Amino acid sequence: MNHILKLVKDVISDTCITIILNTHRTKPEKLQDPIALKNLIQQAKSRLMKNEDEEKSNTLFEKLEKLSESIDHTYNQESLLLFVNETICTYTRLPISVGNRVVIDKSFATRDLIRAMHQETNYFILVLSEHQVRLIEALNDKVVQEIGNPFPIINTHLFPTTKAEKKNGHIQTQLISEFFNQVDKAYNAIHYIHPLPLLICSEASNYHEFKKIADHQHPIFPVFMKGNHLIEKGNSITKEAWKVVKKYTIERENQRLDELEEAVSNGNYISDLNEIWAAIPTGQIQTLFLEESLFQSAQIKENSLSLVGDEIRENRDVVDDIYDEIIEANMNHGGEIVFVPDGALTKHNGFAAITRY
Repeated sequence: MNHILKLVKDVISDTCITIILNTHRTKPEKLQDPIALKNLIQQAKSRLMKNEDEEKSNTLFEKLEKLSESIDHTYNQESLLLFVNETICTYTRLPISVGNRVVIDKSFATRDLIRAMHQETNYFILVLSEHQVRLIEALNDKVVQEIGNPFPIINTHLFPTTKAEKKNGHIQTQLISEFFNQVDKAYNAIHYIHPLPLLICSEASNYHEFKKIADHQHPIFPVFMKGNHLIEKGNSITKEAWKVVKKYTIERENQRLDELEEAVSNGNYISDLNEIWAAIPTGQIQTLFLEESLFQSAQIKENSLSLVGDEIRENRDVVDDIYDEIIEANMNHGGEIVFVPDGALTKHNGFAAITRY
């Protein structure tokens, strides 16, 4: 997903076509996905014929059709995005729901890609015990891979062996800490190459002990998955781990909304579309907040935005979704975007910004 975003996000050309389609993982709904895609491609053709010369329209339409024919709908997720212009012809699947639409502009529509990357969580699960440790890479509730070499790490000697040692709590803690220190160093070597956050799956005492000895605290989630799940299958562990991560993510989302309300109180806040657009090039905008399903067509004249209705949305001088343009511009100036559920920003008309100063 990230490589597709890098490929398309900075592309500027006369005609960039983005087709965005809600898809399905299971039958019978999945059987309608190719038909829905064909209908959107026909919409794209109609718009091309309206605004482009016949030769260019036919060339781009043929590229869309060939790309569509190459897609195996057996592997559909929640949505499908197609990107086509004179030099690019590619697609990607996303694990988020979208609204079906065709976007033809001077740049590709990337907001759903960005939203998917924000909502998709790639992380490690450290299945931790005093005797053995596993490391699993997860994507949401799915196993990406179980890491090998040096994992699983087995504690072969750092445990009490005599009656005196077993009775001595200090010695037991010292031996466990030494074992966990070895595990931490092995994990850090992997994290250096593949920097993902870490969810610890363990008994509470082991979680807190590992946190004490960890060289780096920032990758570790401030929540953990309770219990000893060492002998469970990776899929089972990951499904339970995702419940913990998802709950934490929702709580973090609510905290971000609290940050917005605090910014309103402090005066570090803008909600007017044109004011935000003018402030982005100066680096003033720190964080944009946008409801997931909010779209708006607009014209840009002399760097001023004028909102337009659907009746002229397909005109060549109209930007299909001005929020997509604003998001990309702000990211290019070091800002960030927070997508929130529909209705969360009702009193801000669905869109707002925190300023740096």
